[in-house]
Amino acid sequence: MSSRYGLSIRAADTGDVDGLAELLKTAGLTLARDKLALRLKAVQAEPGVLLIADEWGPPSGVIAVHWHSVLTADLKVGWISMLLVDPDRRRNGVARLLLKAASQAARSAGCGELVLDSPVGPGDLRPFCLATGFVESGEVFTRALRKRN
Repeated sequence: MSSRYGLSIRAADTGDVDGLAELLKTAGLTLARDKLALRLKAVQAEPGVLLIADEWGPPSGVIAVHWHSVLTADLKVGWISMLLVDPDRRRNGVARLLLKAASQAARSAGCGELVLDSPVGPGDLRPFCLATGFVESGEVFTRALRKRN
C-alpha cells in the first residue's frame, strides 16, 4: 500500500502468522500458532482490513478495522479492534502510517467515522488518539456471552 523509509504497509496474509504471534507477544498476548492462523483467516473473511507494517523481519505493527452499518449513522462505521506497534518501534510514525492506510480503506468502503476503544493501562493509546484527531465519546461496556472456563 504505502512505503516510507523501508517501511511498507500491506495486507496481512497467512504467511504472517509467525511474525504476528511474535508481535502480539510484545503486548503480553501469547497465542498458539494454529489458533492465531484460524483467527487471522476468520478476520480476513469479514468486511474490513488487517494491515501490517512490514520492515526487515517480523511485522513492526498491526491494525485491524472492521466496518458495518449502524442505525444511528448514514454511513458505515469502522471499528479498530487492534492497533499495536512493537515497543522498540514506537514514536517512529508506524502507528500513524497504519492509521492513515486503514482510514483510506475505511473511506473507500463507505465509512463515515472510525471508532477506537482505547483501554487505559500499559501502552495507553489515549494520547495517540487525541493527537491523531479522535475525540472522546463515552465509555464502552462489554458482556461475555458464554461462561469462561
